Amino acid sequence: MRVHILGICGTFMGGLAVMAKRLGHTVTGSDAGVYPPMSTQLEAEGIELMQGYSASNLAIQPDMVVIGNALSRGNEEVEAVLNSGLPYTSGAQWLAEHVLQHRWVLAVAGTHGKTTSSSMLAWILEYAGLKPGFLIGGVPLNFGISARLGESDFFVIEADEYDTAFFDKRSKFIHYRPKTCVINNLEFDHADIFDDLDAIKRQFHHLVRTVPNNGLLITPFDDANVDDVIERGCWTPVEKISKKLLSGAVWSADNIATGEGEFDVCYLGNNIGRIRWSLSGQHNVSNALGAIAAAAHAGVEPGVAVNALTSFQNVKRRMEVRAVINNITLYDDFAHHPTAIASTLAGLRGKVGEQRIIAVLEPRSNTMKMGVHKETLLPSLADSDTTFIYMPDEIDWQVDIGRYSTVKVFKTMEELVGAVMAEIRPNDHVLFMSNGGFGGIHKAIENLLSD
Repeated sequence: MRVHILGICGTFMGGLAVMAKRLGHTVTGSDAGVYPPMSTQLEAEGIELMQGYSASNLAIQPDMVVIGNALSRGNEEVEAVLNSGLPYTSGAQWLAEHVLQHRWVLAVAGTHGKTTSSSMLAWILEYAGLKPGFLIGGVPLNFGISARLGESDFFVIEADEYDTAFFDKRSKFIHYRPKTCVINNLEFDHADIFDDLDAIKRQFHHLVRTVPNNGLLITPFDDANVDDVIERGCWTPVEKISKKLLSGAVWSADNIATGEGEFDVCYLGNNIGRIRWSLSGQHNVSNALGAIAAAAHAGVEPGVAVNALTSFQNVKRRMEVRAVINNITLYDDFAHHPTAIASTLAGLRGKVGEQRIIAVLEPRSNTMKMGVHKETLLPSLADSDTTFIYMPDEIDWQVDIGRYSTVKVFKTMEELVGAVMAEIRPNDHVLFMSNGGFGGIHKAIENLLSD
């Protein structure tokens, strides 16, 4: 079959393209931004890429067109697909029909931590010799790739609540039908898609409805929004996880060290092992517990899972150390929601103690650009000593820095780079936070420090 993918250079669609190729299909694709590293990865797989969206891209006469959720009506190539009568589907639907059928799907959902948790889970299964397939919205450093078919029935997927396609406004995770499902947490996000928190809860309950009664739901002990979703109706056993030893939690953590670099994992109150790793933050303690619980449902002994996570290398762009120059450490992180920002900074603070943290933030997500989180953004940055926020003219709201004397706002990248360079000194920790490329500021600062 000749499969043509619109929006092929996104992490999800690029991973899907690789799996389609490995299944024996002839794969092509188009995207508005065909550039490394995704373009080189796809070309190495023998996948032909087309720059930009055009009706002429369809001259290859594909048997199926897979349309990414970033594409909408009015796009020239989308209109050509519809006008020509070519068969088309969404990425999530294609994945469900061609990859996930008859497999034990382990899905990780939630507002925060999906990429990290699913990466942990895939690594635990790999460490245990189960050779899972996976599709993750990031690059787990233990694997160096974001997707693979695997060699067993197990398939780990990052279950995103974003909408499926312009013709299917359900959340993507509705298509996956997991047997094991982790819901990390639930907050209001994606304001460009959802009107309010209840609209998100409704989609999560649709997900809960798809988990069989011989499956397992894994949820946090202390998240009222997740509890509300479960209370709307649940037909599947539920196991609770907690960062504290609590009687109602099946999986919990104990003796968490300062900086959260190590902690005990407990099952029904009994210690089963201690994780020691380079990760920081209470959120990663929760991510680990969810992954261990999901792996246990798939048959992995908890002690094996603990050993696996001791060698877990995190995910690219999740507190990734980009460089250490003149005793200045530069980090790259994907955090773009106040809760994630606060958790990331708290973890780094616990790790570095009194050393200075300089946070450099780009409010780039659609929800951030809309100003939905403007009241909670500055309080989330409390653990940084100095904060620089990039607010170019296209962002039409302003942060009220008022009493926040350590916060400065910049409209141009040149001014921002200059301010960072003027501020940093040896032993500082500089944390860049954006869900995009941030104008290449990481490399700019690296080069200037090296010079």
